[in-house]
Amino acid sequence: MKKIIKYVILDILRNRIVLAYTFFLLVISLSVFNLEDNTSKGLLSLLNIVLIIVPLICIIFSTIYMYNSTEFIELLVSQPLRRKTIWLSLFYGLAGSLSIAFFVGAGIPIILYEPTSTGFMLLTAGIVLSVIFVAIALLAAVLTRDKAKGIGVAILLWLYFSLLFDGLVLFLLFQLQDYPLEKIMIGISAFNPVDLCRILILLQMDVSALMGYTGAVFKDFFGTETGLLFCASILLLWMIIPVWFSVRKFKRKDL
Repeated sequence: MKKIIKYVILDILRNRIVLAYTFFLLVISLSVFNLEDNTSKGLLSLLNIVLIIVPLICIIFSTIYMYNSTEFIELLVSQPLRRKTIWLSLFYGLAGSLSIAFFVGAGIPIILYEPTSTGFMLLTAGIVLSVIFVAIALLAAVLTRDKAKGIGVAILLWLYFSLLFDGLVLFLLFQLQDYPLEKIMIGISAFNPVDLCRILILLQMDVSALMGYTGAVFKDFFGTETGLLFCASILLLWMIIPVWFSVRKFKRKDL
């Protein structure tokens, strides 16, 4: 298992797309911190990059990589190796290499310019989202043999988590504005890891006052140890559940 993980990590870290992704994050991170007099404002600018670009790159690159590695996977399956071991090794390799790329590109500037609790929360959120969207990509890749369809599913999933989910929530709030939905929103936010990370970072930045009464409810819940434990548990489930389903599907899949 260690040999497969090592091979996948080294193979991905040499990939031009990943190198370009790392360089892009590094340039953007250094730019936002140097252009702003206040590093907190730079952190807020970097937040949008972490919540939109990182999931997009992770889910699309991982899906394409899995389809391009079909022959390699078939070779591994022909060896005396358990399918679960093969699939988890690919997951660990992808998640590890893309997390390293994010840490080098955005994590190092964050540590240099904003080594605060907010900065470390943003760094953690970026790594967590990288792992989650790699897990979702593996599930999308194993569900269909068709490469174009698999990439299409991955893009639709990214659109849902990054853009459509917020639109649906706003529509729900608008339609049911006469009802007290603030506490229900805490439960709804658990269905989107991007929103969970956004709420945690904004609360760390103490921008919740701009979110009105809903922000106060979020702060009262997510600002406590119980809220943080709830959030960490949900994000962990977002890592585990897609991988678990993809492993089950891969075990039964006829290659």
